[in-house]
Amino acid sequence: MTVHFIGAGPGAADLITVRGRDLMAACPVCLYAGSLIPRDLLAHCPPGARIVNTAAMSLDDIVAEIETAHAQGHDVARLHSGDLSVWSAMGEQLRRLRALGIPYTVTPGVPSFAAAAATLGAELTLPGLCQSVVLTRTSGRATSMPEGENLAAFAATGAVLAIHLSIHVAEKVQAELLPHYGADCPAAIVWRASWPDETVVRTTVGALAQAVAASMERTALILVGRSLQAEDFAESRLYAADYDRRYRPLGTEPRFPATDVQNNPALDTARDEPLNDGAPRA
Repeated sequence: MTVHFIGAGPGAADLITVRGRDLMAACPVCLYAGSLIPRDLLAHCPPGARIVNTAAMSLDDIVAEIETAHAQGHDVARLHSGDLSVWSAMGEQLRRLRALGIPYTVTPGVPSFAAAAATLGAELTLPGLCQSVVLTRTSGRATSMPEGENLAAFAATGAVLAIHLSIHVAEKVQAELLPHYGADCPAAIVWRASWPDETVVRTTVGALAQAVAASMERTALILVGRSLQAEDFAESRLYAADYDRRYRPLGTEPRFPATDVQNNPALDTARDEPLNDGAPRA
């Protein structure tokens, strides 16, 4: 018996990974965060599966459900929205399972900031403008921010900020960002990215608080940064015609002579393409 923690993605049923979908289809028990995951995703569960909405349950209740499944030898699909590596409350569940000796796996999911950027048609890291994205939030009733982790400190770097769970304090967010980004810096608010009722408001830091729509709730994401609407940026050197790279050696003394590539099949064209996280391969 294994508990499979699965990042269910931002909302759309087809934005779950193939691995996550297949694990769901193989598990006779599914625990899902019903306040954040649409019921359409549950169509991936097998017929007759025990499906439990954990929205109103305590940690003890959730672990009790897992223990029952464990005693019966039933695998569990444990669904959380977005990706499990941030703000998922997975860590405390894994700690309980380790103490109980119950095995688990973790399958990543599409994070909400990535879905929001896709909706905006934006590459957040543009050459010469920004090469860093900060995922952060403001203090909330359930979780306070550690000392030093504040919007002003992150804003001072000039990085793109993906500010989660902070729409209810938009005026405070705006006040902290203004001195660092200026009133004209592009911003966007994306609520329920990839859901049928997805809402997008493009604005600026100076108009951020006024741009919040009445229908938007606490899960709306605020994105701030110069790359959101930029057109005047340098092109990547990766695809430049005069860029000496592993599979396209140039000049009289290239870094990677053609014979090196020809004699080593491992040095294929894929090694010249960007990684999924945007970093060029060596």
